[in-house]
Amino acid sequence: MSTNTATTAPERGPNRPRPDPRWWERPWIVPLTLFSLVFLLYSVPPYLSLDPATSRLPIPEHPSWYYPVLVTHIFSGTLLTLLVIVQVWPWMRGRYPAVHRWTGRVYVMVGIPLLGIPALLISPYSSTGTSTQISNTVWALLWLSFTVTGYVMARRRRFADHREWMLRSFVLLYAIGFNRVVIVLLVLVALPRLDTAYDGDLDALIFGIAPASSFLSWLLPLLFVEWWLKYRRPRRRARRPARPTA
Repeated sequence: MSTNTATTAPERGPNRPRPDPRWWERPWIVPLTLFSLVFLLYSVPPYLSLDPATSRLPIPEHPSWYYPVLVTHIFSGTLLTLLVIVQVWPWMRGRYPAVHRWTGRVYVMVGIPLLGIPALLISPYSSTGTSTQISNTVWALLWLSFTVTGYVMARRRRFADHREWMLRSFVLLYAIGFNRVVIVLLVLVALPRLDTAYDGDLDALIFGIAPASSFLSWLLPLLFVEWWLKYRRPRRRARRPARPTA
């Protein structure tokens, strides 16, 4: 008597994560990288000499620690901007998970003391008035809160929550660069009123627009991310075809 043993392929567990897509399946990584590099190449060079005279921002005479703290904030922000590209790239996360973990730790451990806290310290000295000072302070508090929460979620192995909180942190970080785009757009909108409302003084127009640009540059992207997390992301997951289990 003989028995035939049928062999079948091992079933894939229903909760097994999907392999991350190849790098070209996430085309947004290219414009994100280009935007980051262009912004950094424009913003950082004036501070490499460590000379306050070359700063793009007005430097107050007091307190004396303002410029060193500002430079610390800028240099750490440069590093974190580059790390975000590695963090949000699905191909890199799937192919080299150790790189994702370590760059994430650097993002948190460098960012909190060298980006977030310096931002809180220099926010009250913004040259464009109280509204911008409030905006910058709220930004710093939110960025610190999101980053710390994201790290805590990772330590608790709640990785879905971790990704959402860190995405909020990343968006706020990029608001610094997005602010340059927003203020240009607002200036273009307000230019027809330059002579009537500002007596032809472009600097006065920019000074008046700066608080709105400061708020919109982080509020709009954050609202978009909240919408995407609540509505768009679940719909995209629901449209994915189910994998066969046998």
